[in-house]
Amino acid sequence: MLAPNRDLFILAECRGEGTRGTGMPQTRAWLTTVVLLCVAALWVGSAMATPRDLGTGWEYRWGDSPVSADGVPTWVKPGDDDAWNAIDFPANPPGRRGQTHAWFRLSLPEGDWQDPALYITSINLIADVYLDGERLYQHGAFDDDGNGRFAGWPWHMIRLPEDFGGRQLTLRVYSDYTAIGLWGEIMLIERADLFPKLLRDALGALIVGPLCLLLALFAVGFALFQDDRRRFMPISLFALASGIMIIAESPVDQLLIDRPLLWDNLAAAGYFTLPIALGRLLEHWFADTRSRRIRRIWQFHLVYLVGALGASGLGWINLSITFPVFDVLLVLSIGLLLAIIAPHLGRFDARQRAILAAFALFGALLLVDMAVAHGLLPWQRVPTSAGALAFALVIGGISLIDYAHTQRELRRLNHQLEQEVEERTHQLQQLVERLEIDSTTDPLTGLHNRRHFDECLRQESRRARSRQTPLAMAMLDIDHFKRINDGHGHAAGDRVLAGIAMALREHFRDDDEICRIGGEEFVVLLPGTGADTARERAASLMASLADRVYWHDGRMLGPATLSCGIAAYPAHTADPMTLPDLADRALYGAKETGRNRIITAS
Repeated sequence: MLAPNRDLFILAECRGEGTRGTGMPQTRAWLTTVVLLCVAALWVGSAMATPRDLGTGWEYRWGDSPVSADGVPTWVKPGDDDAWNAIDFPANPPGRRGQTHAWFRLSLPEGDWQDPALYITSINLIADVYLDGERLYQHGAFDDDGNGRFAGWPWHMIRLPEDFGGRQLTLRVYSDYTAIGLWGEIMLIERADLFPKLLRDALGALIVGPLCLLLALFAVGFALFQDDRRRFMPISLFALASGIMIIAESPVDQLLIDRPLLWDNLAAAGYFTLPIALGRLLEHWFADTRSRRIRRIWQFHLVYLVGALGASGLGWINLSITFPVFDVLLVLSIGLLLAIIAPHLGRFDARQRAILAAFALFGALLLVDMAVAHGLLPWQRVPTSAGALAFALVIGGISLIDYAHTQRELRRLNHQLEQEVEERTHQLQQLVERLEIDSTTDPLTGLHNRRHFDECLRQESRRARSRQTPLAMAMLDIDHFKRINDGHGHAAGDRVLAGIAMALREHFRDDDEICRIGGEEFVVLLPGTGADTARERAASLMASLADRVYWHDGRMLGPATLSCGIAAYPAHTADPMTLPDLADRALYGAKETGRNRIITAS
C-alpha cells in the first residue's frame, strides 16, 4: 500500500458488473462503456515502441562517495571496480545494517532511439542520477551531510542524450525508510511513448476511483432518505476513502498536477481511513459490550490518522515513515477484529457475510501490496482497486436489496453515474489526443518540432520523387539571438521566438510545413515550390521583420533579423532527403557573409 503509482486495472469492474442481471439496460450500457475503454487502452498501447527493460545487471556499494575538488562525487567515475558488487535489481542490497546511503550503477545498452528516456516507477527515497559523471536528474535535495527529506513517490522520466549507449549510469540514493533504492519498473522508452503507457496503466483507476466516489454519494443519499443512517455513513466513508486512495495513486495525477507530496498525502488519508470505516460498520452490527472494543480500535486509528498527517504537515516527521507504522497497526487491528468477530459469525446473515467476504478479499490484496512495497515479495502490480471495487459493489448491492423502495432515486443516480463515466471516457480520449499533439509540437511557439519535421521530410521527399514535383526548403536562424537572451533575459528571448513564429505563419502558405528545430533555428518545407519562389517568400518575410519590434515587461526589443539558406529539389540535388544539409550550408554562408541575408545553394 505504501508504494506509489501501482497499476490499478479494470478486470474487477468487468466481472463485478455481471452480477447486476443481464436484463437491465444500464448493465448493457456499462458493459459497452467498459469494452470501449478496454479497446481504447489496447489501441493506445499498440502505438508504443517496444521498451527496453533495465531491471537486471546492476552493481551496488554501500556508503556515500567522497567529493573531488570540482564538487563531483568520485564514485561516478570509472575505477575501483572491486568495491562494487553485482545485484540483479537496484534495491535493498544485502547487508544494510542501518545504512542510509547506497550507490547503484549500470552500463546502458546500445540502441536506435529518437528521444530516449529512462522511466522509473518510484525511488526510495531521494536520488541523484549521473551519466558518465554528469548529473542528469535529481529527486529530492541532499543536504551537506548527504541526507534529505522525503520528496514523494512519483514516477520519474529522465531524458537521455542520443549517444547514451555504452555509457555508465550511476545513482546516488538516500533512504531512512524500510526500503532503499528503486521500486517497480526500470526501462528505456521513447519519451513520447511513455505518456500513452501511463494512461493505459491508469485506466482502471480513472474508472474505479470515480465509481467508488459515486457509490459513496449513493450511501450518503440513502442516509439522508432513510432512518437507519448509522449503516450507510460507514459505507459512504469506506467508498470515499477507497476512491480517494485509488485516484491519488494513479500515475495520471502527476500529469495533471506535478506535486507528489500532495498526492501521497491524499493517498495516506484514504488508506488510513479504511480501518475507521470498517470499525464503524462492524460496531453497528454489535449492540452489546463487544461494540466498545471495536469502537476503541477505530478511534485509535482516527487518532493515528490525525496525528500522522498533522505531524507530517508540520514538518516534524517524514510522511514516508507513517506508512510502515500504519501497516503494522493495520495487521494488528485486522487480527483483533477477527478475534472479536470469529466466535459470533453464526449470528451474521448472508448479507453481512458477503460484506465480510468482500472485505477479506480487499484486505488480502492490501497485505500482498504491503509485502511487495516492503520488498518481502518480488515487485508486481497488485490490483488493490479490484478489492475496493468488489467491496463497494457488494455493500452497494446489499443496500439496493434492503431499500428497494428508493429505486426512483437510484435510477437518477445511475444515470448520473453513466454520464460521469461517459465524461471520463471523453476526457481520457481528449488527453490521449492532446498528448499525441504535444509529442510533435513545440510548446513555446506552437510550431511543429524536429520529430514532426523528420517525418514530414520523408513523406514529402517520397511524394516529390513519385510525382516529379519540386520541393524547396528554407532554413532560418535568428541573428545575434544570444545577445537578446544575455541583454534582456530568456523570457525576452522567448517573446522574440514567439513573434518570429507568428511572422512565419503569416508569410507562408497553409500547405507549407513550418517547424522549430533548434533554439533559434526554424525550417520551412515548401511542397511544389522551386528555389526562386522560396527565396521570394523568405525575402518578403525578412522585409516585414525589419520594422517589427517586440515588447517584454514594458521594454521594447529592437527588430530581429534572420539569416536564411535556400535549397530545392531537383534544382540543387537529385535526392530531396539531402535538402537539410544543403540548406544548412547555405545558411552558414549567410551567417559568414554578414547575416540578415539569403543564400541559395549552388
